[in-house]
Amino acid sequence: MRHFTVRQFAKACQAQYFGPEEVLEQEIHGVVIDNRQIEEGYLFAAVAGERVDGHTFIPSAFEKGAICALSEQKLENPSGPYLLVENTLQALKDAAEAYRKTLTLPVVAITGSVGKTSTKEMISSILSQKYSVLKTPGNLNNEIGLPLTVFQIDTSHEVAVLELGMNHFGEMHRLSKIARPDYCVFTNIRDVHLEFLGTRDGVFKAKSELLDFAAPDVKIFINGDDDKLIALKDRAVTFGLHSDNQIWADQIENLGLDGVRCCIHTPSGDITPVIPLPGNHMVYNACAGTSVGLALGLTLEEISHGIEALKAIAGRGHVIHASHYTLLDDCYNAGPDSMKGALDTLNYALTRKVAVLGDMGELGTNSEALHASVGTHMADLHIDLLVTIGVKSRAIHEAAKQAAPQTECIHYETKADFLVAAPQILKEQDAILLKASNAQKFKELVSALQEM
Repeated sequence: MRHFTVRQFAKACQAQYFGPEEVLEQEIHGVVIDNRQIEEGYLFAAVAGERVDGHTFIPSAFEKGAICALSEQKLENPSGPYLLVENTLQALKDAAEAYRKTLTLPVVAITGSVGKTSTKEMISSILSQKYSVLKTPGNLNNEIGLPLTVFQIDTSHEVAVLELGMNHFGEMHRLSKIARPDYCVFTNIRDVHLEFLGTRDGVFKAKSELLDFAAPDVKIFINGDDDKLIALKDRAVTFGLHSDNQIWADQIENLGLDGVRCCIHTPSGDITPVIPLPGNHMVYNACAGTSVGLALGLTLEEISHGIEALKAIAGRGHVIHASHYTLLDDCYNAGPDSMKGALDTLNYALTRKVAVLGDMGELGTNSEALHASVGTHMADLHIDLLVTIGVKSRAIHEAAKQAAPQTECIHYETKADFLVAAPQILKEQDAILLKASNAQKFKELVSALQEM
């Protein structure tokens, strides 16, 4: 954090302060809700969770050097100063909004149904060629993660790249109020969170709330190939794979799971970078990053270097070269479109291709049909073996058996059943995709296959 005192924090969230008067003028060095992350001068926010109540860690927080605590409970004989509020999480949002208003650095906000995290990583990699960048750690993109990310911005940063996610109407409105972006990037509008948003039109409406608190001169970047986002075309820079976009790519060359080469056309000239991660969707990310990079004054050479410097993160299309297999770890989360995209990526592999897919959540009343659509999508792919795990994913299995006779299909009820069979059904040098909703904990399969 930079130049934000305990007094400013207290005022922002209308807290009642208990402690020495002089502490109010001290600057807060950071804000955390995890006691293990406390450093000297940090504020510890006690959050009462379903399993753990953070208030029990307040004494330990002071022992570790916390400057102040944020509490929903009045403390008896506290071992340090604290701020009393009605709701800790709301207080964090209010304080983060106030802190954001003190900052003058440009903020890039990214939203969309699919590809937010990978686009955030691409944009950050590109902008890092010229600026000191603060980016959202992992996927801390919700009403808890965003405030904590904003508090990490300090005097060393020149640009902030923030990922914003939601699954209900009004949520993006509240996130926008905190982030107040200067640059807004929309990746796509897909069939996700339909249980809460109803239709793709509902998804578009909810995502568009990002603009509610954007800067008056906000610059907007959209995937111009998306039939819903095109409604923003008159206000935005468009990117995509079609030549009617302002930034567009062609000459796409598959390099297997080692990446993809393409030519990106811009008003300033062309570049031909090698994107070091596989899949045509990465070309969209590179086009989005190129658009933002140009807007923030980078040269085409800097943008190309930034694309080629991109690193994968665990659970997001991360290629792992294990002893016997090449794993495509895309198991952080899943919706129908992202799962189809992951299958398309696996299809680029140059060895035997195995897809291990699990249940997808939050699909509402169309869940079975949307799962089945993934199996149908395999009709035109050259996947050698499909493994499905879980109750809902049986619909993928049944649809694939009908649509993709070229693919061997096996269904297991549990991850344990699959792991027992794995040594018999997998082969040396297989390229294996692992993807399911995060609740299915497919990262356990990634670890297990690495050890085989």
